[in-house]
Amino acid sequence: MTQAAKRRRSTLVTLGFLAPWIIGFSVFFAYPLISTVYFSFMHYDGFRPPTWNGSRNWSYVFTRYPLFWPALRNTLWLVVVMVGTRVVFGLGVGLLITRIKTGTGFFRTAFYLPYLAPPVAATMSFAFLLNPGTGPVNHLLGGIGLPQPGWFNDPSWSKPALTLLALWGIGDLMVIFMAALLDVPKDQYEAAELDGAGPWQRFRYITLPNISPIVVFAVVTGVIQTMQYYTQPIVAGKVASGIIGNSGQQFEPGYPQQSTLTLPQLVYNLAFQRFDTGSACVVALVLFALAMACTALLMRRRGGLIQAGD
Repeated sequence: MTQAAKRRRSTLVTLGFLAPWIIGFSVFFAYPLISTVYFSFMHYDGFRPPTWNGSRNWSYVFTRYPLFWPALRNTLWLVVVMVGTRVVFGLGVGLLITRIKTGTGFFRTAFYLPYLAPPVAATMSFAFLLNPGTGPVNHLLGGIGLPQPGWFNDPSWSKPALTLLALWGIGDLMVIFMAALLDVPKDQYEAAELDGAGPWQRFRYITLPNISPIVVFAVVTGVIQTMQYYTQPIVAGKVASGIIGNSGQQFEPGYPQQSTLTLPQLVYNLAFQRFDTGSACVVALVLFALAMACTALLMRRRGGLIQAGD
């Protein structure tokens, strides 16, 4: 066998091993992305053949579509506040459960079970619990003399209510952080205690540097998931507005007053309610660019997090 034939055979073997990834990447990522870019410059309603539209879809979304900027602000708010709060709370719960001596299994199960609840059922339950008029949470707050927020019916409290819902289902992050915390070498803690380090110093200089890759993983996956946040705000808005039982009634997302509107809701609203696939593709590309930019920024900042104790 000649040298050229050996190289060709080696290349074919390599491509054979890479074929599952190449096919998956092409079918599920490259082709949809290229199609989205293509349709963003087309006028397409999903029924008639697409026609060239130039940059009119982009101009419409950024300058004339009134829901885009509120949805972008809400999405960024959720990315910053919800993701940050979930990571801090999940780490705190993980630290607490790894420190307690008895009842570890009970608390681990109690915090993890809510994560298994279906998103629609969990959101509907929270909407009824936080109902400003009949919900038990406001009755309890009123009974102890505290203010009773409007929660999902109040634009200033709707996103904090979604954040509470996200904290309730913190089981996934708790399990990840517990595994990372239990993997920190105990001899490092013992050496730090001999040197007189307190709890905060041990957390800052030992725990955080050791679990920093897991923290970055939790933040990056949280950002990506929040960029796709659709089910919980749409269900909460429908329940709070009283439209959940009227399946034939048109529902404009974002109740109350566009405070729960997110970019994924706009994609659905434009593509399947307004039949404006071109503009929906523009919003989808903006969402993709934001997710990529946030992920790249977080990965660049990873080195600073690892050196937090320096």
